[in-house]
Amino acid sequence: MMTTTAPAKLNLTLEVLKKRTDGFHEIRSVVQTVSFNDKLKIGAATKVEYKCNLPEWSATKSLVAKAVSLLQNGTGCRQGALIEIEKRIPISSGLGGDSSDAAAALRGLSLLWNLKLSLRDLIGYATQLGSDVPLFLYGGTVLIEGKGEKIRPLRPMPHMTVILLVPSILKTENKTQQMYAQLNVRNYTPGSITEDFLNMLDGKADKPGIGLFNVFEEPAFRYFAGLKDYKLKFLEAGADSVHVAGSGPTLFSLTRDDVKAYDVHKKLLGMGLQAHLADF
Repeated sequence: MMTTTAPAKLNLTLEVLKKRTDGFHEIRSVVQTVSFNDKLKIGAATKVEYKCNLPEWSATKSLVAKAVSLLQNGTGCRQGALIEIEKRIPISSGLGGDSSDAAAALRGLSLLWNLKLSLRDLIGYATQLGSDVPLFLYGGTVLIEGKGEKIRPLRPMPHMTVILLVPSILKTENKTQQMYAQLNVRNYTPGSITEDFLNMLDGKADKPGIGLFNVFEEPAFRYFAGLKDYKLKFLEAGADSVHVAGSGPTLFSLTRDDVKAYDVHKKLLGMGLQAHLADF
């Protein structure tokens, strides 16, 4: 069996420019993958089978199963596979775990089934699965545009430690779609915030809190009951600044001070909260 990692991601900027005529939203976002990840083991089998360490994970609701079906239908391949998913990234957390798992499945199955697919081919399949899936075929620091299918690798961000706080908030169906439904034209921006971040990244990204922006920040605190309390606890633990990850509800803070990061993380755990450390 081959083993591949599926990293979580953070949107360092996330702008919605407009709603498209196809029903999707035009976005512009600088995305960073981080060391917090799921692991997928993919091996040969007579049929497609799934195993996951989380009881609440469901193949019928996951993009992984959709990725398998899409790849089979697109290539005509009818080989089986055993896909074992070791999930660490919480479901519906705003960290892109399911999208990352789907991208890892596309890569792994392309190799297992000897499909000889190019990166362009894989991006074509990934785009049909969701706006976040294509970026995980690259990883690192990337700019995504359009509905997520336009991807440009960027100069890597300076090394930083990430503190993640996952609130115990009731999971909702179709969370991302519901979060987009919270937006209106007043939330749309022209892409200039991301442009400023790109200019800063070009040799000037020495202050991690500067330039971070997420269109879902304000809607998330309205939508997720109790999220403001979690932010206050995060700040009480010593975080300098706290931000919403993706469409939420996970919160994150960035620092270059590893000692400070470990101290904040320890305090969060001491409060009985679900917290994780990562880096990029």
